[in-house]
Amino acid sequence: MGASCGKAPENPEPASAAAPAPPIRAVKPFVGGNWKCNGTKKSVEELLAILNGATVNFEVDVAICPPIIFMPYVKEHLKHPHMFPAAQNCYDKTGAFTGEIAASELADYGVHWTILGHSERRTLFGDTDATIAAKAAACYAAGVSVIGCLGETLAERQKGEQSFLEHVIYPQLKAYADVTKDWSKLVLAYEPLWAIGTGVVAKPEEAQVVHAAIRKWIATHVGESVAATVRIIYGGSVTAKNAGELFKEPDINGFLVGGASLKPEFLEIITATGAAK
Repeated sequence: MGASCGKAPENPEPASAAAPAPPIRAVKPFVGGNWKCNGTKKSVEELLAILNGATVNFEVDVAICPPIIFMPYVKEHLKHPHMFPAAQNCYDKTGAFTGEIAASELADYGVHWTILGHSERRTLFGDTDATIAAKAAACYAAGVSVIGCLGETLAERQKGEQSFLEHVIYPQLKAYADVTKDWSKLVLAYEPLWAIGTGVVAKPEEAQVVHAAIRKWIATHVGESVAATVRIIYGGSVTAKNAGELFKEPDINGFLVGGASLKPEFLEIITATGAAK
């Protein structure tokens, strides 16, 4: 998009009883189950049996993201009509890149979604906004849609809301925006790093502030119609116990789930996204 990052929106005043309700956005919920580097043949077989037997009586997209070694089995045996396989990462090109999986290879194998920019990729493997943008561009060119992660560390958050929005969230968001033409191919996943795998979850109102800021940035720099329909999901210690309260927030359109996606409670998290806004 080439536009500079916008100014962080100010915190809205608490709504009074007479204030109008926030607009209802008619977007299909999205839930991603990120298995990370977990699983055995036995556990994958058992989990797929649970997923295939799930009753889901509303429209929702559910991405199941196994370690790549289990992808062939998941792709063959995942039969639920609302669920599909997705990768956890990819590379932007083919060639002499030992250990990598290219976006074009995912597409060739029939995998049409992948996570990009997860905090563990950023912190442990050195992924930057530039490399993530290159991967996203390669995904779009190959016909692979993207679950694009972004989020701040605890130290960055402690510098204040305006600081971490302007110096972390908006630059990460701009990296995706610069290479995205069809925003139906991108789901944004806000994942505060201090809440991932820690058991500490952002309060619903804390998550909502950032989701609303992301949507406002998109409205300003991309367009209001895109902002109204782009799906922004929350990730960070999501469980069956907190999913319902989080999903009540107007700008939270689903979840990216880590540890809980390996358990039967993942179905309860999916069900939580069926609640009316």
